Amino acid sequence: MTFHETADSGIDAEACTAFQAVLEQVGRRWTGAVLLAAARGARRFTDYRRMVPGISDRLLSQRLKEMESLGLIGREVVPSTPVQVLYRPSARGTELLAVLEPLIAYGLRHAPGPPAASAPVR
Repeated sequence: MTFHETADSGIDAEACTAFQAVLEQVGRRWTGAVLLAAARGARRFTDYRRMVPGISDRLLSQRLKEMESLGLIGREVVPSTPVQVLYRPSARGTELLAVLEPLIAYGLRHAPGPPAASAPVR
C-alpha cells in the first residue's frame, strides 16, 4: 500500500497531515533557497547571504535557526579567531533535498512563461 492508498480507499489522514507539515516547513519564504544554498556548498553566513540575494541578515539568521531546530542543517562552532560558525545540510536535510529535486524539476518544466502577445483585435 502506498502513502495515498488505504484499505477502504479513503483519504489517509496521517499521510495528509505529514505532507502538509513538510509543505509548511519548506514553503516558508526563503527556506527552500537557504536549503538549496546549503546543498550547493554554502557553509558560512556570508556564503548564504551571497548565494541567496535579497534575503535580509535578520531573516537569514532566523531561517538558519529554524532549519537547525528542524534537524535540516547542522551548526558547528569552530574555535578560532574570530570564531567561525559553519552550517551543513544534515542527513535529514539531504534526504529532503533529494525529495525536492523532482519537485524543482517539475516546477521548471511547468513554470508559467511570459504571457503570449495577443493578436490585435480588428
